[in-house]
Amino acid sequence: MTRLRLGLRPLLFIGVALCLSAAAFVLVYSVVMSLGLKRVQDDALRRLDLGVVALENTWSRFHFLPALLETTPAVMAMLAAPADLTLRDRANRSLAHINGIAGADMLFVLEPGGVALASSDWERPDSPAGHKYDYRPYMKSALATGRGSFFGIGATTKRPGYFLSYALRNDDRTMGVATVKVDLAPAEWAWATQPGATLLADSRGVVILGTRTDWKFHVLEPLDTAVQAEIVAERSYPPNLPVLPWSRGRIEDGQTRQVVIDDTGHLMTARSLPAVGWQLYTLDSLAPLQASARNQGLVAGLLTAVAWLLAVAAWQSRQAGLQKLASQAALQAAYDSLEQRVEERTRQLVTANADLGAEVGTRKMIERSLRTTQNELVHAGKMAVLGQVSAGLAHEFNQPLAALRTLSDNAVQLIDKNRLDETRGNLARISQIVGRLGEITRRLKTFAHKPGDRPVPTPVAPAVANVAGLLAERMRRDGVDFQVSIEPRDLAVMADPALIEQVLINLLVNALDAMTGSPVRELQLRAWAQTPRVRIAVTDSGPGIDSAMMGRLFEAFATSKPRGAGLGLGLMISQRIIRDFGGDIFASNNPRGGATFEIELPAALTLAVA
Repeated sequence: MTRLRLGLRPLLFIGVALCLSAAAFVLVYSVVMSLGLKRVQDDALRRLDLGVVALENTWSRFHFLPALLETTPAVMAMLAAPADLTLRDRANRSLAHINGIAGADMLFVLEPGGVALASSDWERPDSPAGHKYDYRPYMKSALATGRGSFFGIGATTKRPGYFLSYALRNDDRTMGVATVKVDLAPAEWAWATQPGATLLADSRGVVILGTRTDWKFHVLEPLDTAVQAEIVAERSYPPNLPVLPWSRGRIEDGQTRQVVIDDTGHLMTARSLPAVGWQLYTLDSLAPLQASARNQGLVAGLLTAVAWLLAVAAWQSRQAGLQKLASQAALQAAYDSLEQRVEERTRQLVTANADLGAEVGTRKMIERSLRTTQNELVHAGKMAVLGQVSAGLAHEFNQPLAALRTLSDNAVQLIDKNRLDETRGNLARISQIVGRLGEITRRLKTFAHKPGDRPVPTPVAPAVANVAGLLAERMRRDGVDFQVSIEPRDLAVMADPALIEQVLINLLVNALDAMTGSPVRELQLRAWAQTPRVRIAVTDSGPGIDSAMMGRLFEAFATSKPRGAGLGLGLMISQRIIRDFGGDIFASNNPRGGATFEIELPAALTLAVA
């Protein structure tokens, strides 16, 4: 129990170190992220303040310009006589002169119906002069309230801009509408020099300016049908505006929100432009902040773990010093008795060595006795099998012997009658019968032969033919359809021929016994190569193997045969024979009935090459 506690103590120290390290990491990471987010937000708000001021300065210096045209005689004269081309030309030149001083993107005048009569760029092919703009919001607002503003893409120039309009009056009569188009691109250029990304969205959430050109004219969130119809009517932006490719995260406070862009977290900070209803946003990547917080957290965790381990090491060093003093005293006492214990142990080892030598000799003798007993048991099993097939062999011998007697008697009579040709035929038939009896005798001698000590290349086909010949009479008597398939025909295994025949005849006799009460008696033996092994399967059409016997098939004296019909040793002996040759034997029930015993042995060619 003490050793267990000592073994668990280092794990406990390491566990505490890991917990302290994780706590330090989480604490430092959280603090660094919190302070970093505050710093990023403050920097973003300063940039937003500068951006708002720059935008307001960009368009505020042009607010006076449309109203100034009310005091321009050439413009007012043209509005009084809009059909006079001379007055239009004079107004065009006046607008060009005024805009050349003011520096706006475009300055033009429209009659109350919305048709542009004069423009500062009347000579350009994309000039608004002659086009009708009654659908534009700045035109409608100027006619209704006297002033108007609008951001959108130019109908003729296809360039976006901010439009400021003013209703030109004479004696409370609206003569036309003066409009100036302001290019906000300079403000966008200034944003590009600042860190992070900046974008400007109108009151509908459409991005109209930004440092990322691929985000222009995208929407922050999907627009409803009414707003989309309004944009189409005003022709302010292209139809079917796509949504920005980001996922909106949690809102940190009223001005900031975390979003994910290109699989990277960003802090989005917003600032309103109440005068126009727009929103200016900055997007700052959180990846550097997260990396810094993660690194500082890791450093804090490592330092905490090191500090804890140093404290543990110091404590253990003190404990080791105390233990060393105690160990020295114990070592001195142990040393005093060491020599006596060594001598005693030496005597014990000498005695044990002598006992071990005697035990090794005994075990070798027992092993030789066991091997001899096993070989005798295998041979006895063969004799038992020969006894089982003796009835069939007696029939095999009786018929040829009776035929020999009849043919020899006939031969004597034929010689007496000088019928030599017929006598010669009888003698030829006697020779054939004697050859048949010799073949039967050869099979019995081969099967009864005791096995050798080492495996040799053993062809499968001759072994199967010899076993089939021994059991042919019983198969014929029992009406068994026996089929053999060997591929290739020269298939061979590393084994002893006599033992392989014993295993095969055990399996075939068991199969014949199992099919005794079956209406259909089909027996099949298949052998095939499965490099570097050979597989031999014996399949019958009997009732199959009982589930209770399946786990005990290869145990000694385990049998399902009636009393006196078998000792239950055949399968056990067969398994030991096969395993001695480096193989194995398996049993299984077939889905359609019957059982299959399958032998696996090393192929002769593979072992010979190895």
